Amino acid sequence: MPETDKCAGSAKGVKKYKRGDPIAVLGMSGVGKTRIAAMMRREARWFHYSVDYRIGTRYMDEAIEDNFKREAMKAPLLRELLLSDSIYISSNITFDNLDPLSTYLGKPGDPSKGGIAFDEYIRRQREHREAEISAMLDTPLFVEKARGIYGYEHFICDTSGSVCEVVDPDDSNDPVLKSLSETCLILYIKGDRAHKEALKARFDKSPKPMYYNEDFLRGVWADYLTETGLAETQVDPDAFIRWGFARLIDWRAPRYKAIADNWGVTVSARAIEQAQTPEAFLDLVESALKR
Repeated sequence: MPETDKCAGSAKGVKKYKRGDPIAVLGMSGVGKTRIAAMMRREARWFHYSVDYRIGTRYMDEAIEDNFKREAMKAPLLRELLLSDSIYISSNITFDNLDPLSTYLGKPGDPSKGGIAFDEYIRRQREHREAEISAMLDTPLFVEKARGIYGYEHFICDTSGSVCEVVDPDDSNDPVLKSLSETCLILYIKGDRAHKEALKARFDKSPKPMYYNEDFLRGVWADYLTETGLAETQVDPDAFIRWGFARLIDWRAPRYKAIADNWGVTVSARAIEQAQTPEAFLDLVESALKR
């Protein structure tokens, strides 16, 4: 197939793409990034680089495990066993289970309901930001590792749902996007209104800690305290993050669009749902490039 400009009409991130070149999938959690990456790994033998997994196992593993130990030290029996090196505690993060990472990030609010102080919450959020940037910048390294060590010819980067929070899509020298675009075709998976409502419903049933842009986070926290009249230690942690998540979707949408407009191409989440084979997915990518 003839090579095609990745970002037609864009001066940023322009790179030639041919079928089978590395791809980075971006989008909100739940739009199909990990499903597609896992399918390409299982059925087409593509190397699956999970940014969230890299964050949790390389850049935040010590902080996660220290937090587990801190909690264990509160129990007399576990404290005694830890101090005598009779047991060890470690995180068991997998591509499909990132709970140790999200648990460490925590939720601000009432300590009796599992909340942590807002200042501590911000500190952990900043740790995640630095870890996510580092993990994204590791993408070219893993493209080479995949080929040179493991013999994989093809590569897919499964980005975190918060990648739009750690980049500036309008900066042609943004280090993360520049590095990523030089290595991969950036493919944004765009959800529609139905996906938005499904994400809200799913999150409402199981509100999980996640990373937010700090300015956005401080704003919604201040708004929530004002609207409810609660003190920080009175806030129900789950109630707050449910309230904030609904606003987060609208906050992130234009940021993802700017990434796609300036650095890559867009496919719909509906089309991704229908791509049930590796060939169907690659056909979808090529159709997006032609548009």
